[in-house]
Amino acid sequence: MIEGGKGGANTLTGLKFEKRADLRELFRKVEGYTTKGNDLLYKETFVAKFLKKGDLYKFLKTYKINWEARISKRLLPDEAIFILANKTLFVIEMKFQKVSGSVDEKLQTCDFKKKQYQKLFLGTGIKIEYCYILSKWFMHKSYKDTLNYIESVGCKYFFETLPFEYLELSNPN
Repeated sequence: MIEGGKGGANTLTGLKFEKRADLRELFRKVEGYTTKGNDLLYKETFVAKFLKKGDLYKFLKTYKINWEARISKRLLPDEAIFILANKTLFVIEMKFQKVSGSVDEKLQTCDFKKKQYQKLFLGTGIKIEYCYILSKWFMHKSYKDTLNYIESVGCKYFFETLPFEYLELSNPN
């Protein structure tokens, strides 16, 4: 474990991820939350919209944004959720490893990708947050510099859990 601990390892409440979990499915298991298509409801009140992969581009059209005029290559987030109350788009990338590999270097691209999402949503008033959900593999001391870098550029990471408090959503517990 990284000295001092960071991310999901310190949280007590949140959505538990395993491999390529679907965010919608995880919310369906939480008391008080329901989903209708891409909408997330808490106690029957609309609170968020899921924008996984291509759904992000349908959402951009509601703001009359031509993505190709803003960035040169489409971004396809593993998961993304737009929280209505705080007008924040949370881009969530999942990295589950059991051996070293190309993911090591992908973790270092968060700053660039976050800036690309910010360019996409420029002028909308939507704030962008970018985070990783990581397997425990990344708790190894050899990732200390990478994890420090992620935080130094304003991105976040969590180990296998996405805390409700990070999303600023009601915690049913």
